[in-house]
Amino acid sequence: MSLYQSKFFFTSKEDGNLAFHVGDDELKVINNHQILSLKHSYDLEKLVHMKQIHSDIVHIIDEKDNFENPPTCDALITNKKHTPLMVMVADCTPVLFFDEIKGVIAVAHAGRQGAFKNIVKNVLDSFVSDFNSDIKNIKVSIGASICTNCYEVGDEIDQEAKDLNLSYAIERIDEKFYLDVNKIILNQLHECGIKDQNIELTKKCSSCDEKEYYSYRREGQTGRFAGVIILN
Repeated sequence: MSLYQSKFFFTSKEDGNLAFHVGDDELKVINNHQILSLKHSYDLEKLVHMKQIHSDIVHIIDEKDNFENPPTCDALITNKKHTPLMVMVADCTPVLFFDEIKGVIAVAHAGRQGAFKNIVKNVLDSFVSDFNSDIKNIKVSIGASICTNCYEVGDEIDQEAKDLNLSYAIERIDEKFYLDVNKIILNQLHECGIKDQNIELTKKCSSCDEKEYYSYRREGQTGRFAGVIILN
């Protein structure tokens, strides 16, 4: 039986760009955030997003964190109620976590570098060590990201994957290499003990679906869509 409730959602281009670092007008970005907070009924000032750096750093929310003071990291975790956590992406994989028994939520920015560094394991380790969670109670929702067919990589990435025993996620077609980031993330979740029935995967490609999502691979300079989770 669930002791806690959470609310989560993923945005799209319809909600506008939510990132401040991509050359968009700051007032326009703030307006997009304000509209989103009204749409989903949360206090914008309490929302915590991140200065994302493609690391494996997991930050536990403290009293200094708020909308105007985002921490530098690539994952957030908290047991604080009514504190929305946001991860922004434009091809990388947004991962949301929820322990319904202990009342803990987390978000992770898991692109190629995050997957190679196993940020998913760091998040789950924090659930267990910092919040006394049981892995079997953690549910995971994975948002849209770039698909394998759209993610061509070079020889050096293929070699790095081999060095990390991740070559199972590389497809070779006509002397070209393609990376399946979500295959790595799913495998890492399974290795940590997350069961299939507790994983929800969005099978949409941010690069293929030009109308719905921003894509760095497709557009270069572009906006960011997001995943958000809130403990009620």
